[in-house]
Amino acid sequence: MTEPVLEVKSLNVRFINADGGMFSAVYNSSFALNSGEVLAIVGESGSGKSVTALSLMGLIDPKKVLYKSTNSILFEGKELTALSETEWQSIRGNEISMIFQEPMSSLNPLQKVGEQVAEIIRAHKKVSARRAWARARYLLRLAGIENADERMNAYPFELSGGQRQRVMIAMAVANRPKVLIADEPTTALDVTVQRQILDLILRLKQKFGMAVIFISHDLTLVRKIANRVLVMRHGVIVEQGSVGNIFNAPMHPYTKELLAAFYRVAPRADFESRKVMEARHIAVSFPLKKSLFGKTLKEIRAVQDVSLALYEGKTLGIVGESGSGKTTLGMCLADLIRYKGEILTAKSVHIRNEKDFRKNVQVVFQDPYNSLNPRMTVREIVAEGLKVHFSELSPAEENERVKQVLAAVGLADEGILNKYPHEFSGGQRQRIAIARALIIKPKIMILDEPTSALDVTVQAEILTLLRKIQQATGISYLFISHDMRAVRAIAHEVAVMRHGRIVEYGSADDIFKRPQTPYAQELIRAAMA
Repeated sequence: MTEPVLEVKSLNVRFINADGGMFSAVYNSSFALNSGEVLAIVGESGSGKSVTALSLMGLIDPKKVLYKSTNSILFEGKELTALSETEWQSIRGNEISMIFQEPMSSLNPLQKVGEQVAEIIRAHKKVSARRAWARARYLLRLAGIENADERMNAYPFELSGGQRQRVMIAMAVANRPKVLIADEPTTALDVTVQRQILDLILRLKQKFGMAVIFISHDLTLVRKIANRVLVMRHGVIVEQGSVGNIFNAPMHPYTKELLAAFYRVAPRADFESRKVMEARHIAVSFPLKKSLFGKTLKEIRAVQDVSLALYEGKTLGIVGESGSGKTTLGMCLADLIRYKGEILTAKSVHIRNEKDFRKNVQVVFQDPYNSLNPRMTVREIVAEGLKVHFSELSPAEENERVKQVLAAVGLADEGILNKYPHEFSGGQRQRIAIARALIIKPKIMILDEPTSALDVTVQAEILTLLRKIQQATGISYLFISHDMRAVRAIAHEVAVMRHGRIVEYGSADDIFKRPQTPYAQELIRAAMA
């Protein structure tokens, strides 16, 4: 690590609102990135991490942003702020590349993933289609995609969230960039694959002398991979230093708050309670190949012979690697996909018809960008359930409930009510999704990676909020996550899934302290190391 490959001086980014007002997203930020170095940027959602990264790629719409004349971004001594769009195109994906936070919004839904990886290779390298295709297959294997030959011909919606993220990683490293910006690159991945991806990034960095900007809310990953750390809050870099100094001797109060929230694990008391939902011998298969007449010739068994139960006032955590069937199982319990087997609800849940079921069984989806209607304001999104299930409320009462639930998930600013989903960070969108589910007071909530996009302080707040709601209302949670720390903090029982089956099932204390199967032992070792 000698000469800086990238220097940022006095970066200021102000967004121009629809009403002509301005919002300062990044304020007077300066830092350098050295060759072969991993620089981590941490901070809460909306702190300016992703805006900083997008600025380095020239990806912020110049019509909606105001830069100060003092801004300077130097790449190998070349000023990037003065580049035309044509000049930027020779830089993006070639010299500087980026792994985006939400792969489903970055991948083309109408194009096979192999074609998308090959396309970015041919955009910058003079290679034949055949060689680009072969290179794409190699990159998918390198990124941890199983059955890469088959997955090359899959569309993004046919892959799990973790698999889509790995496709994005393959695209980002396709042309061996000198700077790789990784914006939450492991958010959708389980702990074992997270470790594989970190090892992959480090190997590439070492081999090619690549510099990495690693944006994450997961301080465990930051500590494992980073050389230096920038801590951002409200668009300002409040502290920067070596990873050792930041973790062992933080100076700024906000940095201390981040670390305290990360290491906090709340006590969880077990108790007897009645069963509210039971799944018996659930199985789900998805066809991969059909005959001319529609007969299934090849299929994936996503869930195989799974039985479990949810209890009143308790949380069942579902853990396992990407593609293990966790989300598919959750969608079965929400009655959103077809399945074989039986799902029973207790009389105490008061489910008499389909409308009752939708009110009492709510889902918080993994990807808030795709689960929130982009044409609706936050007020409309959160209030939608009230209009269906509590139509007797007046507009004033509706509005008050919306404000209360948004405040409860950390979005108390009234100014957000008339904004749209695209105007928020990934973590803020996830909080809106949680508020939408909570507002109608369901009896069962299926949470699919509900804290995956949140920084550690907000994770702690959301988990605390969910526990308080559970204690006050007796709500039952199915908590699907690859974040073992979050599961440990909230779950009473844990089911470990692999290849569509439950391989271990028991109390949270038994699973975390005395795992019996080698797979569960490996998951916990990877997460807690």
